[in-house]
Amino acid sequence: MSGPLQGLKVIEFGGIGPGPFCAMMLSDMGADVIRLDRKADKGKDRGQGAFLASGRRSVLHRGRRSLAVDLKSPEDVQRVLALVDGADAIIEGFRPGVMERLGLGPDALLARNPRLVYGRMTGWGQDGPLAQAAGHDINYIALSGALSMIGRAEGGPAAPPAMVGDLGGGGMMLAFGIVCALLEARTSGQGQVVDAAITDGAALLTSIVCDLKALGLWKNERQANLLDGGSHFYDTYECADGKWISIASLEPQFYSLLLDKLGISDPKFQRQRDPAAWPALKRQITDIFRNQPSAHWCALLEGTDVCFAPVLTLEEAARHPHNAARETFFERDGVLQPSPAPRFSRTAPDRPPPAPFIGEHDDTEATGAT
Repeated sequence: MSGPLQGLKVIEFGGIGPGPFCAMMLSDMGADVIRLDRKADKGKDRGQGAFLASGRRSVLHRGRRSLAVDLKSPEDVQRVLALVDGADAIIEGFRPGVMERLGLGPDALLARNPRLVYGRMTGWGQDGPLAQAAGHDINYIALSGALSMIGRAEGGPAAPPAMVGDLGGGGMMLAFGIVCALLEARTSGQGQVVDAAITDGAALLTSIVCDLKALGLWKNERQANLLDGGSHFYDTYECADGKWISIASLEPQFYSLLLDKLGISDPKFQRQRDPAAWPALKRQITDIFRNQPSAHWCALLEGTDVCFAPVLTLEEAARHPHNAARETFFERDGVLQPSPAPRFSRTAPDRPPPAPFIGEHDDTEATGAT
Protein backbone atom coordinates (compact mmCIF):
# COMPACT_ATOMS: atom_id res chain seq x y z
CA MET A 1 0.00 0.00 0.00
CA SER A 2 1.19 3.51 -0.82
CA GLY A 3 0.09 6.68 0.95
CA PRO A 4 1.28 9.25 3.51
CA LEU A 5 1.34 6.66 6.33
CA GLN A 6 3.46 4.12 4.43
CA GLY A 7 5.98 2.52 6.79
CA LEU A 8 3.69 2.79 9.81
CA LYS A 9 2.87 -0.53 11.48
CA VAL A 10 -0.37 -0.86 13.43
CA ILE A 11 -1.74 -3.83 15.40
CA GLU A 12 -5.53 -3.94 15.59
CA PHE A 13 -7.22 -6.12 18.20
CA GLY A 14 -10.40 -7.35 16.52
CA GLY A 15 -13.66 -5.60 17.32
CA ILE A 16 -16.65 -4.09 15.55
CA GLY A 17 -17.66 -0.59 14.46
CA PRO A 18 -15.47 2.36 15.43
CA GLY A 19 -12.23 0.43 16.03
CA PRO A 20 -12.26 -1.16 12.57
CA PHE A 21 -13.20 2.19 11.02
CA CYS A 22 -10.15 3.79 12.66
CA ALA A 23 -7.96 0.94 11.38
CA MET A 24 -9.51 1.28 7.91
CA MET A 25 -8.67 4.99 7.83
CA LEU A 26 -5.04 4.32 8.76
CA SER A 27 -4.79 1.42 6.31
CA ASP A 28 -6.36 3.50 3.53
CA MET A 29 -3.53 5.99 4.01
CA GLY A 30 -0.84 3.33 3.60
CA ALA A 31 -0.26 2.02 7.12
CA ASP A 32 0.47 -1.71 7.43
CA VAL A 33 -2.38 -2.81 9.70
CA ILE A 34 -2.42 -6.35 11.08
CA ARG A 35 -5.78 -7.31 12.50
CA LEU A 36 -5.82 -9.94 15.24
CA ASP A 37 -8.97 -12.02 14.91
CA ARG A 38 -10.36 -14.82 17.04
CA LYS A 39 -8.75 -18.14 16.20
CA ALA A 40 -12.14 -19.87 16.55
CA ASP A 41 -13.30 -17.92 13.48
CA LYS A 42 -10.30 -18.77 11.29
CA GLY A 43 -11.11 -19.17 7.61
CA LYS A 44 -14.46 -17.41 7.83
CA ASP A 45 -15.55 -14.62 5.55
CA ARG A 46 -15.62 -11.11 6.90
CA GLY A 47 -19.42 -10.91 7.08
CA GLN A 48 -20.60 -9.34 10.34
CA GLY A 49 -23.93 -11.09 10.93
CA ALA A 50 -26.62 -8.49 11.47
CA PHE A 51 -24.27 -5.70 10.43
CA LEU A 52 -23.43 -6.96 6.94
CA ALA A 53 -24.93 -9.34 4.44
CA SER A 54 -23.70 -12.92 4.65
CA GLY A 55 -21.01 -13.80 2.13
CA ARG A 56 -19.78 -10.24 1.73
CA ARG A 57 -16.39 -8.94 2.80
CA SER A 58 -16.74 -6.02 5.19
CA VAL A 59 -15.84 -2.56 3.89
CA LEU A 60 -14.65 -1.63 7.39
CA HIS A 61 -12.04 -4.43 7.29
CA ARG A 62 -10.55 -3.67 3.90
CA GLY A 63 -6.86 -3.18 3.24
CA ARG A 64 -5.17 -5.11 6.05
CA ARG A 65 -3.77 -8.48 7.00
CA SER A 66 -5.51 -10.89 9.36
CA LEU A 67 -3.92 -13.22 11.89
CA ALA A 68 -6.02 -15.64 13.94
CA VAL A 69 -5.07 -15.75 17.63
CA ASP A 70 -6.42 -16.94 20.97
CA LEU A 71 -5.67 -14.23 23.53
CA LYS A 72 -6.18 -16.76 26.34
CA SER A 73 -3.39 -18.95 24.96
CA PRO A 74 0.07 -18.17 26.45
CA GLU A 75 1.68 -19.18 23.16
CA ASP A 76 -0.50 -16.84 21.13
CA VAL A 77 -0.01 -14.02 23.62
CA GLN A 78 3.73 -14.35 23.02
CA ARG A 79 3.09 -14.09 19.27
CA VAL A 80 1.12 -10.91 19.90
CA LEU A 81 3.86 -9.45 22.11
CA ALA A 82 6.44 -10.11 19.41
CA LEU A 83 4.28 -8.19 16.93
CA VAL A 84 3.80 -5.32 19.36
CA ASP A 85 7.57 -5.04 19.85
CA GLY A 86 7.89 -3.92 16.23
CA ALA A 87 4.71 -1.84 16.05
CA ASP A 88 4.17 1.91 16.07
CA ALA A 89 0.60 1.80 17.39
CA ILE A 90 -2.14 -0.53 18.53
CA ILE A 91 -5.92 -0.24 18.41
CA GLU A 92 -8.15 -1.97 20.96
CA GLY A 93 -11.86 -1.56 21.66
CA PHE A 94 -12.59 -3.71 24.70
CA ARG A 95 -14.22 -2.53 27.92
CA PRO A 96 -11.81 -0.87 30.35
CA GLY A 97 -9.68 -3.43 32.19
CA VAL A 98 -10.02 -6.30 29.71
CA MET A 99 -6.61 -5.78 28.10
CA GLU A 100 -5.01 -5.48 31.51
CA ARG A 101 -6.47 -8.83 32.56
CA LEU A 102 -5.05 -10.38 29.41
CA GLY A 103 -1.59 -9.05 30.27
CA LEU A 104 -1.75 -6.71 27.26
CA GLY A 105 -2.55 -3.42 28.97
CA PRO A 106 -0.67 -0.15 28.40
CA ASP A 107 1.81 -0.61 31.24
CA ALA A 108 2.87 -4.03 29.98
CA LEU A 109 3.17 -3.05 26.32
CA LEU A 110 4.80 0.34 26.87
CA ALA A 111 7.38 -1.34 29.09
CA ARG A 112 8.35 -3.48 26.09
CA ASN A 113 8.01 -0.77 23.46
CA PRO A 114 8.34 2.73 25.00
CA ARG A 115 7.52 4.49 21.71
CA LEU A 116 4.23 2.63 21.28
CA VAL A 117 1.03 4.64 20.83
CA TYR A 118 -1.72 2.71 22.58
CA GLY A 119 -5.13 3.61 21.06
CA ARG A 120 -8.17 2.76 23.15
CA MET A 121 -11.69 2.93 21.69
CA THR A 122 -14.72 2.88 24.00
CA GLY A 123 -18.17 4.38 24.14
CA TRP A 124 -17.99 6.05 27.55
CA GLY A 125 -14.23 6.35 28.08
CA GLN A 126 -11.68 4.64 30.31
CA ASP A 127 -13.11 6.19 33.49
CA GLY A 128 -16.28 7.80 34.80
CA PRO A 129 -19.48 6.34 36.30
CA LEU A 130 -20.55 4.65 33.04
CA ALA A 131 -17.15 3.29 32.00
CA GLN A 132 -18.15 -0.36 32.53
CA ALA A 133 -21.67 -0.12 31.12
CA ALA A 134 -22.67 -1.52 27.73
CA GLY A 135 -23.89 0.87 25.08
CA HIS A 136 -24.20 1.61 21.39
CA ASP A 137 -23.95 4.58 19.04
CA ILE A 138 -27.41 5.98 19.82
CA ASN A 139 -26.70 5.95 23.56
CA TYR A 140 -23.39 7.75 23.23
CA ILE A 141 -24.70 10.53 21.00
CA ALA A 142 -27.74 10.86 23.28
CA LEU A 143 -25.54 11.51 26.33
CA SER A 144 -23.30 13.90 24.38
CA GLY A 145 -26.20 16.20 23.52
CA ALA A 146 -25.83 15.63 19.78
CA LEU A 147 -28.91 13.42 19.34
CA SER A 148 -31.25 16.03 20.81
CA MET A 149 -30.53 18.30 17.81
CA ILE A 150 -31.28 15.76 15.07
CA GLY A 151 -34.81 15.21 13.80
CA ARG A 152 -38.07 16.96 12.99
CA ALA A 153 -40.13 19.16 15.28
CA GLU A 154 -43.18 16.91 15.04
CA GLY A 155 -41.30 13.75 16.00
CA GLY A 156 -38.67 12.53 18.39
CA PRO A 157 -34.90 12.63 17.88
CA ALA A 158 -33.84 10.71 14.75
CA ALA A 159 -30.80 8.46 15.03
CA PRO A 160 -28.31 8.72 12.16
CA PRO A 161 -26.99 5.24 11.27
CA ALA A 162 -23.85 5.01 13.44
CA MET A 163 -22.17 7.92 11.64
CA VAL A 164 -22.17 10.72 14.23
CA GLY A 165 -21.12 8.47 17.11
CA ASP A 166 -19.28 5.29 16.13
CA LEU A 167 -17.58 6.65 13.01
CA GLY A 168 -17.34 10.44 13.41
CA GLY A 169 -17.08 10.77 17.19
CA GLY A 170 -15.30 7.45 17.69
CA GLY A 171 -13.20 5.92 14.92
CA MET A 172 -12.25 9.17 13.23
CA MET A 173 -11.26 10.80 16.53
CA LEU A 174 -9.12 7.79 17.46
CA ALA A 175 -7.36 7.88 14.08
CA PHE A 176 -6.66 11.60 14.60
CA GLY A 177 -5.44 10.95 18.15
CA ILE A 178 -3.12 8.14 17.08
CA VAL A 179 -1.52 10.25 14.35
CA CYS A 180 -1.13 13.16 16.82
CA ALA A 181 0.57 10.91 19.37
CA LEU A 182 2.82 9.40 16.69
CA LEU A 183 3.96 12.89 15.64
CA GLU A 184 4.70 13.78 19.26
CA ALA A 185 6.65 10.53 19.77
CA ARG A 186 9.02 11.54 16.99
CA THR A 187 10.21 14.38 19.21
CA SER A 188 9.92 12.88 22.68
CA GLY A 189 10.75 9.28 21.87
CA GLN A 190 7.88 8.26 24.16
CA GLY A 191 4.57 6.64 23.39
CA GLN A 192 1.35 7.21 25.30
CA VAL A 193 -2.27 6.10 25.67
CA VAL A 194 -4.97 7.66 23.49
CA ASP A 195 -8.34 7.44 25.27
CA ALA A 196 -10.96 7.92 22.54
CA ALA A 197 -14.50 7.92 23.96
CA ILE A 198 -17.38 8.18 21.53
CA THR A 199 -19.24 10.45 23.96
CA ASP A 200 -16.27 12.85 24.00
CA GLY A 201 -15.94 12.80 20.22
CA ALA A 202 -19.65 13.28 19.60
CA ALA A 203 -19.62 16.18 22.05
CA LEU A 204 -16.75 17.73 20.08
CA LEU A 205 -18.88 17.52 16.94
CA THR A 206 -21.43 19.83 18.60
CA SER A 207 -18.91 22.71 18.61
CA ILE A 208 -20.74 24.73 15.97
CA VAL A 209 -23.99 24.53 17.95
CA CYS A 210 -22.16 25.63 21.09
CA ASP A 211 -20.93 28.61 19.08
CA LEU A 212 -24.42 29.46 17.85
CA LYS A 213 -25.85 29.13 21.36
CA ALA A 214 -23.22 31.54 22.69
CA LEU A 215 -24.32 34.03 20.03
CA GLY A 216 -27.97 33.61 21.00
CA LEU A 217 -28.74 31.95 17.67
CA TRP A 218 -29.80 28.48 18.83
CA LYS A 219 -32.83 27.25 20.76
CA ASN A 220 -33.07 23.81 22.36
CA GLU A 221 -35.83 22.80 19.96
CA ARG A 222 -35.57 20.66 16.85
CA GLN A 223 -36.28 22.29 13.48
CA ALA A 224 -36.37 25.75 15.05
CA ASN A 225 -32.90 26.99 14.12
CA LEU A 226 -30.86 28.21 11.19
CA LEU A 227 -29.04 24.93 10.44
CA ASP A 228 -31.50 22.23 11.54
CA GLY A 229 -34.24 22.65 8.91
CA GLY A 230 -36.03 25.36 10.85
CA SER A 231 -35.56 27.99 8.16
CA HIS A 232 -37.17 27.90 4.71
CA PHE A 233 -33.81 28.43 2.99
CA TYR A 234 -31.91 25.57 4.70
CA ASP A 235 -33.86 22.34 4.48
CA THR A 236 -34.88 19.41 2.30
CA TYR A 237 -37.97 19.44 0.09
CA GLU A 238 -40.05 16.75 -1.58
CA CYS A 239 -40.58 16.99 -5.33
CA ALA A 240 -43.51 15.91 -7.51
CA ASP A 241 -41.92 12.50 -8.14
CA GLY A 242 -41.39 11.73 -4.45
CA LYS A 243 -37.67 12.43 -4.57
CA TRP A 244 -36.02 15.01 -2.35
CA ILE A 245 -33.68 17.97 -2.84
CA SER A 246 -31.64 20.13 -0.46
CA ILE A 247 -31.39 23.93 -0.31
CA ALA A 248 -28.81 25.90 1.72
CA SER A 249 -29.13 29.51 0.54
CA LEU A 250 -27.68 31.00 3.72
CA GLU A 251 -25.85 34.08 2.44
CA PRO A 252 -27.98 37.02 1.17
CA GLN A 253 -26.64 36.81 -2.38
CA PHE A 254 -27.38 33.09 -2.56
CA TYR A 255 -30.85 33.63 -1.10
CA SER A 256 -31.56 36.38 -3.64
CA LEU A 257 -30.55 34.00 -6.44
CA LEU A 258 -32.87 31.31 -5.03
CA LEU A 259 -35.83 33.70 -5.11
CA ASP A 260 -34.94 34.76 -8.64
CA LYS A 261 -34.65 31.15 -9.88
CA LEU A 262 -37.99 30.23 -8.30
CA GLY A 263 -39.69 33.37 -9.64
CA ILE A 264 -40.57 34.61 -6.16
CA SER A 265 -41.29 38.33 -5.86
CA ASP A 266 -43.48 38.27 -2.74
CA PRO A 267 -42.08 40.97 -0.37
CA LYS A 268 -42.64 38.68 2.62
CA PHE A 269 -39.61 36.66 1.45
CA GLN A 270 -37.37 39.64 2.26
CA ARG A 271 -37.70 38.61 5.91
CA GLN A 272 -35.01 35.97 5.44
CA ARG A 273 -33.57 36.17 8.95
CA ASP A 274 -36.85 36.52 10.84
CA PRO A 275 -37.66 33.16 12.47
CA ALA A 276 -41.26 34.27 12.99
CA ALA A 277 -41.72 34.36 9.22
CA TRP A 278 -40.09 31.00 8.50
CA PRO A 279 -43.12 28.66 8.91
CA ALA A 280 -45.30 30.55 6.42
CA LEU A 281 -42.47 31.02 3.93
CA LYS A 282 -41.57 27.34 4.17
CA ARG A 283 -45.13 26.32 3.34
CA GLN A 284 -44.97 28.42 0.17
CA ILE A 285 -41.61 27.00 -0.93
CA THR A 286 -42.80 23.48 -0.12
CA ASP A 287 -45.70 23.94 -2.53
CA ILE A 288 -43.39 25.28 -5.24
CA PHE A 289 -41.00 22.33 -5.11
CA ARG A 290 -43.88 19.82 -5.06
CA ASN A 291 -45.09 21.13 -8.42
CA GLN A 292 -42.16 19.72 -10.43
CA PRO A 293 -40.10 16.50 -10.43
CA SER A 294 -36.57 16.47 -9.04
CA ALA A 295 -35.05 16.42 -12.54
CA HIS A 296 -36.60 19.82 -13.21
CA TRP A 297 -35.04 21.33 -10.09
CA CYS A 298 -31.67 19.72 -10.80
CA ALA A 299 -31.67 21.23 -14.29
CA LEU A 300 -32.61 24.65 -12.90
CA LEU A 301 -30.52 24.83 -9.73
CA GLU A 302 -27.63 22.34 -9.74
CA GLY A 303 -24.23 23.97 -10.22
CA THR A 304 -25.53 27.45 -9.34
CA ASP A 305 -24.79 29.56 -6.28
CA VAL A 306 -28.21 28.74 -4.87
CA CYS A 307 -26.37 26.01 -2.90
CA PHE A 308 -28.39 23.04 -4.09
CA ALA A 309 -28.01 19.27 -4.32
CA PRO A 310 -30.40 16.37 -4.84
CA VAL A 311 -30.78 13.94 -1.94
CA LEU A 312 -29.29 10.76 -3.36
CA THR A 313 -29.10 7.14 -2.30
CA LEU A 314 -25.62 5.63 -2.17
CA GLU A 315 -26.13 3.98 -5.55
CA GLU A 316 -27.31 7.26 -7.06
CA ALA A 317 -24.44 9.12 -5.43
CA ALA A 318 -21.90 6.78 -7.01
CA ARG A 319 -23.39 7.46 -10.45
CA HIS A 320 -23.62 11.24 -10.10
CA PRO A 321 -21.31 12.95 -12.63
CA HIS A 322 -19.40 14.90 -9.97
CA ASN A 323 -18.71 11.86 -7.78
CA ALA A 324 -17.96 9.73 -10.84
CA ALA A 325 -15.42 12.27 -12.10
CA ARG A 326 -13.65 12.29 -8.72
CA GLU A 327 -14.03 8.50 -8.24
CA THR A 328 -15.55 9.15 -4.83
CA PHE A 329 -16.89 5.59 -4.79
CA PHE A 330 -15.67 2.33 -6.25
CA GLU A 331 -16.94 -1.21 -6.44
CA ARG A 332 -15.01 -4.37 -5.63
CA ASP A 333 -16.41 -7.90 -5.57
CA GLY A 334 -19.89 -6.45 -6.01
CA VAL A 335 -19.58 -4.20 -2.94
CA LEU A 336 -20.03 -0.44 -3.40
CA GLN A 337 -17.79 1.53 -1.05
CA PRO A 338 -16.26 5.00 -0.57
CA SER A 339 -12.74 5.71 -1.79
CA PRO A 340 -10.04 6.76 0.70
CA ALA A 341 -10.25 10.40 1.78
CA PRO A 342 -8.83 13.01 1.89
CA ARG A 343 -6.74 13.37 -1.29
CA PHE A 344 -2.97 13.92 -1.42
CA SER A 345 -1.01 15.56 -4.23
CA ARG A 346 2.24 13.63 -3.78
CA THR A 347 1.57 10.53 -1.68
CA ALA A 348 -1.79 9.41 -3.04
CA PRO A 349 -2.87 6.08 -1.53
CA ASP A 350 -3.75 3.07 -3.66
CA ARG A 351 -7.28 1.80 -3.93
CA PRO A 352 -7.54 -0.52 -0.90
CA PRO A 353 -7.72 -4.28 -1.41
CA PRO A 354 -10.71 -6.19 0.01
CA ALA A 355 -10.94 -7.39 3.58
CA PRO A 356 -9.04 -10.62 4.26
CA PHE A 357 -10.58 -13.84 5.41
CA ILE A 358 -9.98 -14.39 9.10
CA GLY A 359 -6.48 -15.79 9.63
CA GLU A 360 -5.67 -15.43 5.93
CA HIS A 361 -2.14 -14.19 6.62
CA ASP A 362 -1.09 -16.62 9.35
CA ASP A 363 1.35 -18.28 6.96
CA THR A 364 3.02 -14.97 6.05
CA GLU A 365 3.51 -13.74 9.62
CA ALA A 366 7.05 -15.05 10.02
CA THR A 367 8.30 -13.53 6.80
CA GLY A 368 6.45 -10.23 7.16
CA ALA A 369 5.08 -10.60 3.63
CA THR A 370 2.13 -8.41 2.67
